[in-house]
Amino acid sequence: MNIDSIKNGFVIDHIKAGKGMEIYEKLNLNKLDCQVAIITNAKSKKTGRKDIIKIDKNINIDIDILGFIDPGITINIVKDDKIIDKFHPEAPNELINIVECQNPRCITSVEKDLDHIFILTDKENQVYRCKYCEMSLKR
Repeated sequence: MNIDSIKNGFVIDHIKAGKGMEIYEKLNLNKLDCQVAIITNAKSKKTGRKDIIKIDKNINIDIDILGFIDPGITINIVKDDKIIDKFHPEAPNELINIVECQNPRCITSVEKDLDHIFILTDKENQVYRCKYCEMSLKR
């Protein structure tokens, strides 16, 4: 299988196998007018299998989404066919409208215009709590 290299854009690498489509959906990559390649279950020396996403355009990527879904991801920034920067996102301290509170008694289930805000309360175990009702969310 051949996937072309990209000239300018991003390669999101070392995604846990099976998480590539979730990232594709959360970042709304289907709305882009450029080439996006999703490679699932690629061989990985570290983990056995991984997903990879290649975006052939410089866009604003929500790093908080990537850090929430999988902080082990590597983000490669590509310019003129060369990787010019590489970094790993961290679990964000606050999530705003990335996930919704599942508590039916939470104010966000009644007030539809209210932002869904989760605060990181346990960084080691990636546990977030709803700002309003304190319902926990473990990633």
